[in-house]
Amino acid sequence: MSLDLRTVTESEYPDWLRAVGTGFLNSSVPTDEEIKGRLAHTDLSRVQGVFDAGRCVATFRSFAQELSVVGGATVRADAISAVTVTPTHRRRGLLRRMMTADLAAAKERGDVVASLIAAEYPIYGRYGFGPASWTTEWEIDVPRAGLDPRRPVPFEGDAGRIDLVDGAEVRRIGPALHDRLAVRQPGVISRDERWWRLNTGIDVPPKDEWKEPFYAVHRSADGEVDGLIVYRADDNWSDAKQPLNKATVKSMIAVTPEAERALWHLLFSIDWITTVRTGYRAPDDLLPLLLPDPRAARTVTQADWLWLRILDIPRALEARAYASEATLVLDIHDGTGLTAGRFRLDVSPSGASCTPTTQSADLTLDARELGTLFLGDESTLRLAALGRIEENRAGAAASADAVFRTARRPWCPDVF
Repeated sequence: MSLDLRTVTESEYPDWLRAVGTGFLNSSVPTDEEIKGRLAHTDLSRVQGVFDAGRCVATFRSFAQELSVVGGATVRADAISAVTVTPTHRRRGLLRRMMTADLAAAKERGDVVASLIAAEYPIYGRYGFGPASWTTEWEIDVPRAGLDPRRPVPFEGDAGRIDLVDGAEVRRIGPALHDRLAVRQPGVISRDERWWRLNTGIDVPPKDEWKEPFYAVHRSADGEVDGLIVYRADDNWSDAKQPLNKATVKSMIAVTPEAERALWHLLFSIDWITTVRTGYRAPDDLLPLLLPDPRAARTVTQADWLWLRILDIPRALEARAYASEATLVLDIHDGTGLTAGRFRLDVSPSGASCTPTTQSADLTLDARELGTLFLGDESTLRLAALGRIEENRAGAAASADAVFRTARRPWCPDVF
């Protein structure tokens, strides 16, 4: 019997959700209320399923997203999620069929990039995706860290202040603060109103037990909100009545170094907290060097995070900023045929131009390597040394490194 790839209908959506659960090893059955709630926020025209004898055996979903790039601009992204193939139907080309259909539609729609968080590393390179940002999580032994909890909060020398607030206040001030972060931090993805409601305890699915976190806001000396941290704490004591409590950061946004230092200091100065779990942070976060003893921070996660696939090379490369002046001719190979070609890239601090050309190539690379370079996290020289970029002109890799690399690493705060 043929395997039918089609856009999922409302009546097929519950079976599609079941297949998603199967793929992610979750056997729980969604309730009617949960299905109704998800449908209200799902564009079914971008939900694909493969059906065998009427049963969904593969799933794929995309949705509209905005991605911040180097220099503060944003580009339209085709965000991909809920990708599964049921174990009984692997190795039949189902993911390729779904991915090919989605990327073609995204390019036709005018999206500049496609984005995803890869559950498994080896899967997505063959579709032109490359890891564009990484994430790090630390666990910190607070007594060993060396920060003096007797110092005043927010932080020594900081003229601002920190206030504890509630979820309603976070929903009011959070979106504007997040927009400010996107301007200064490449790799940030858009958050809609529903994101803020879900992450402050509103519209939480009934099966998900909500535990209210603590919200702390940093305001600068002139009263402007420039930082927000969200954390939870457990209640754990030793038999000798000594506190062993852990604070776990759920989210932290800071648009100034002063706010970032102050919010970390707040967390490390809370009575009874002996361990801090930072949540996923940028690999070059101020931690752990903020600590008098950085060895108090133990790395618990260091992994690729946001993956990108360029869909429109001229628009993508012209959207971001560059710190130096150079001309590069890039020969892009793309097994899908979506972006293959040769392009001349002229950049300077005042702007960029990217156009098709027949000139001899300076560098030859696959679309996945271009995705990896796009946000400035990876070294062109390193990829050339790995044999993943071919240098056709002596010095071209070094020139490209100066063009693409950024002083601070890109970072995506969210999962999707």
